[in-house]
Amino acid sequence: MNAKAGSLPLPEIDIEEFRKVVRTRRSIRRFTDEPIPETVLDDCLELATLAPNSSNLQPWEFFVVRTPELKAKLAHACLGQNAAKTAAALIVVVARPDTWRAHARQALEDWPEEKLPPIVEKYYRKVAPIHYNQGPFGILGLAKKAAGLAVGITRPVPRGPYSTCEMKIWATKSTALAAQNLMLALRAHGYDSCPMEGFDECRVKKLLNLPGKGLVTMVLAAGRRAENGVYNRQYRFDQSQLVHFL
Repeated sequence: MNAKAGSLPLPEIDIEEFRKVVRTRRSIRRFTDEPIPETVLDDCLELATLAPNSSNLQPWEFFVVRTPELKAKLAHACLGQNAAKTAAALIVVVARPDTWRAHARQALEDWPEEKLPPIVEKYYRKVAPIHYNQGPFGILGLAKKAAGLAVGITRPVPRGPYSTCEMKIWATKSTALAAQNLMLALRAHGYDSCPMEGFDECRVKKLLNLPGKGLVTMVLAAGRRAENGVYNRQYRFDQSQLVHFL
């Protein structure tokens, strides 16, 4: 099979190695004192940003906290969880529902091929500004919702995002995919993580001076797992309960 222009030949994938990465990823509650090499963190963060995301608008930011004093304050904002207190690094994963406009322009500026396809230019210059813009006081969003309800009677149409709240969900979905890439990348490098939702978002945002419209999707504790880092055996509900073949 010939690779398309601008793409690389697909490498052989060892499914057993991937399975090991996925199956050995656990939420680690205690870490050793070993730091994570900067090259490893850089690689993991790069792999995180390769996650699929809506319209390639990449609505995320990562704030890596490694300095002891700031890390201790952030751990306190994470309710003093052992994972936060013992982690070599704390990575605050932030969804950005407000960067779509600037990123739409940047998507055109950074287009990696010599020729920009007209359909791509049309999407980022004309379609995206309508699709993601909610307008003053959400008026445009309401108008789009009404139009979608009417047109949707006869044919399939995109159903949103139609509000600021739905834009938050939109950004968070893509950001969560990037966070999963990050966790798997850490595991592949031999390190571990713990995604935490137990934190005071107001304090986290103030402590790190995060963007006002940013949403802290999770605080990710990362490091080398300690011997007592796993609290219990892993289990999941029966697949037949949750997976449906139609």
